[in-house]
Formats: sequence, C-alpha cells, structure tokens
Amino acid sequence: MNLLRAASFVSVLTLASRITGLVRESLVAALFGASALTDAFQVAFRIPNLLRRLFAEGAFSQAFVPVLAATRAKEGDQATHELIDAVATVLTWALVLTCVLGVIGAPLLVWMLGAGLNEGRDAAVVMTRWMFPYIGCMSLVALSAGILNTWKKFMVPAATPVLLNLSVIASAWLLVPRLQAWGWQPIYALAIGVMLGGVLQLAVQIPALKKLGALPRIGLSPSALRRSWRQAGVQRVLTQMAPALLGVGVAQLSLMINTQISTFIGAGVATWVSLADRLMEFPIALLGVALGVVLTPQLSAAQAKGEGQDYSDLLDWGLRLVVLFGLPCAVALLVFPEPMVAVLYHYKKFLAIDVVNTSRAVMGYGAGLMGLVAIKVLAPGYYAKQDTRTPVKIAVGVLVLTQLLNALFVPMFGAAGLTLSIGIGALLNAGLLLWGLRRRGSYQPLPGWLMFALRVLLASAAMGGLQYYLATRIDWIELGQHGLLRAIAMAGCLVASAVLYFAVLLLCGLKLRQFVRRG
Repeated sequence: MNLLRAASFVSVLTLASRITGLVRESLVAALFGASALTDAFQVAFRIPNLLRRLFAEGAFSQAFVPVLAATRAKEGDQATHELIDAVATVLTWALVLTCVLGVIGAPLLVWMLGAGLNEGRDAAVVMTRWMFPYIGCMSLVALSAGILNTWKKFMVPAATPVLLNLSVIASAWLLVPRLQAWGWQPIYALAIGVMLGGVLQLAVQIPALKKLGALPRIGLSPSALRRSWRQAGVQRVLTQMAPALLGVGVAQLSLMINTQISTFIGAGVATWVSLADRLMEFPIALLGVALGVVLTPQLSAAQAKGEGQDYSDLLDWGLRLVVLFGLPCAVALLVFPEPMVAVLYHYKKFLAIDVVNTSRAVMGYGAGLMGLVAIKVLAPGYYAKQDTRTPVKIAVGVLVLTQLLNALFVPMFGAAGLTLSIGIGALLNAGLLLWGLRRRGSYQPLPGWLMFALRVLLASAAMGGLQYYLATRIDWIELGQHGLLRAIAMAGCLVASAVLYFAVLLLCGLKLRQFVRRG
C-alpha cells in the first residue's frame, strides 16, 4: 500500500470538505456578519462539536482504532466483527442517554460556554436543543470511520463531512427568507442545516459498511447491553478510553474557557475566533488529519506485530511531511492572512473591521500551526502503543500554560491573544510528545534531517517574502468592490507562492520522490 497516495487521497477528499466549509462560513458571514446572534450560533454549535471531539473523534477513536486494528491483526475478522457489534451496542445506549440529558440541560450548557451572551442567549438555548442530537449521529459516524479506516477504506470517512457543509449552505440559502417571513430568527436555519447534515453523514455509512460485511448489529435490549458490556474487547476500549477521555477533556476544557472568554470580550469576538479557526483547520485537515487517519492503523498494526523499526520509520515519514507542508502553511497564516480573510468573508454584513480582527486571530494560530499539525502525527504514536496516559499528563500541563498565556495576551491583543495562547500551547504539546517518544526509544530519526530542514526553511523564507510583498502592496479590503478580481488575484498569489516554494526546494536538491512510502 502506498501510504503517500493514501494520505493524498484523504487530503483531496478533505480539501473538498474544507472548501465547502469555507463556502459555508463565507455565506454565514455575508448573511449575518459578526454579531451577538452569530456568536450565539457559534456557542450553540460548539456544544455538540465539543462533545463530538470528546466522545467521537477524540477519546473514543483514540481507544477504539488501536484495539480494533490489534484485534484484526492478531485474532482475525470473526473476533473483529464481534468487537464491532459489542462496541456499537454500548455506544448507542450511551448516546441516547447523552442526547436526552443534553436537550434537557441546554440552558446550563449555554451558560457554561457563553455566560457573556446577552441578546443571543435564548437563541443559543433553542439552537443547542435542535442541534444536540448531532452528537449521536457523529459518534456513530466515528465508529464507522474507525472500521473503514482499519480496512484501509478511506474514501467515505474523508468525504462524509462535505454533507454537513452542503446541508448548512442549502438551509441558509433556502430557509433564511422563509424563517424571516414566518417571524422566526433567521439564524435558526443554520441549526436545521447542522442536524440534517448529521443525519445524512450517518446514512451514507450504511452502504459502505454493508459492502465490507461490517455493519454493526446493535443490541437494543438490556440483556444485549449487559453482554456487550462484559465483552473483553469492549473492556479494553473502555480501559483505554478513560485516560484518553481525560486528555481530550482537558483540551475541550481549554476550548470552553476560551469560548467563555470570547463572549465577555465583546460582540463578534466569538465569530472572529471561529472564522480564524476555520482557516487554521484547513492545513490541519489537509495534512495533520490525513496523516493521522492513515498512520494510526498502520502504527497500531506495526506495534501489534512487534515491528519496532517500521513503527519508527512511519513516524519519521509523517514528521517530515509535517515539516515539508506545515511550515509554508504556517508562514502563509502569519504573513498573508488579510488577503485570505478578505476574499473569503468580506461581503455584505461582514465589515472591514471584522476582516482586520479575524486576520489578527489567524496570525495567532499561524504562530503555533506546526505544533497543531505535528500533534496529529505524534499522538497516534502513543495511542498505537495503547498509552493514553502520557498525552493526558502533557495536556494538563499545556492547559495550565494556555490559561496563563491568556491572562497575559488577551488584555494586550484581544481575540488574537486567545489564538496565540493556543498556538504556543500546541508547540509545547508537540515538543513534549516528541521528546517522550525519543526518550523511550520508540522513535529514532533517520539520517538527513538537518539538510532537509534547512532546505525547507530557505524555501519557506523565499515564499514568505513574496507573500508579505503581495499582502502589503495590494489593498485587499478596498479591492472588495471588485469581488471576482480580488478572488482571482488571491488565487494567483497563492499559486505563485507554491511555485516559488517548490522551485526553491528543487534547486536546493530536495527529491520529493523520497516521500513516497509503501506500507
């Protein structure tokens, strides 16, 4: 299996998701601007998203995928199918209870994340109740993704998020004028789109799982739940999930605190940070998530078979790709944010001051992007060894540091201070994860790192110089009077930057062919 091809395939599908995501955010910004109501939606949407990251893409996936991969490598498909059925049964019962409690407790949840909301608090409660079942859909989607990725079927999990974005876009486009005519808050159209997107994402998993013969058989009786709970594989997943839940919970606690702070800074701040987050997630999804998806089952299988050298080589390959593609992306977020923000969001109700403040928040993320991406490669190195405790300890320390940095940076930089604190914390997190793998001998860097890093630094510096010149020589906000011309100009700038970057790499003697790796 060509791992670079697999990662590239996931990246292309993820690119489609992120492009539609940017279209979604651009449409929302144009329709609603940065206001108390958009802050209310961001808080309401963050609640199921927070739980999704906590239970679905976070602790559950970190615990489930390594156990699933190890079971398949050691015990075969029959035992693997039994594990899938048992895990699906326990997960479904837990999700039903969670969704019921979430709908009932929506006012408390909104207060916990957005106590600073005033005008939009009631709307946030209504949207939280409408969107909360989304966590149930997405947790089952995460179960499906773990199964499909373990079987090296990456297409459906990578393409699925597009459906959420398309649903929100369609709902905003079609329902906003109708809700206005009916006297409802137009922002509710976004909540309807989110819930519809969750249902669609879950529905498309069924044919893919049926084709593999891995569609879970969910036990709906209490006796089936008891049998599933006692299954050995489920107990291993739960054992691994407990510390992973704490680790992911620490990260989500940091996000909760930051969301809470943003609602107190002023109206629109939560929206600026959320839009900056969307730009930051673009390179993380294209590189970090794609590598994490491909590497996690491969690392788990190598660990289960005792192939220590292959395990180390996989990490080395992933980290080199992080540097190769992550560093130029970080430079772009630092020196070229205003053109990107202006082209994506500066329409109708999204004003010039919103562009400036969102751009500053993007720069804060750019400072720590390398850490944010590297974590997606380094953390699976621990999960493959079924060690979830070490990342937890690191996450706790980083949480404390991040909040201390918030106390320093938020009074100085406002919204940008929040993102800068996250970025610096991510750099420390990645550094400690790397140090831990090196100390225990799990990762031994292959030769050639110094020259490789110098070549990438030189190419990134050349590209950054060009982008800084283009960002300062053109008035990107004023150019908004000619929207199509501005978009074409930004696209041309980014293409020229990419050409210059890879040209410098080739002139320095870097052979991109060395990154093709077969698993």
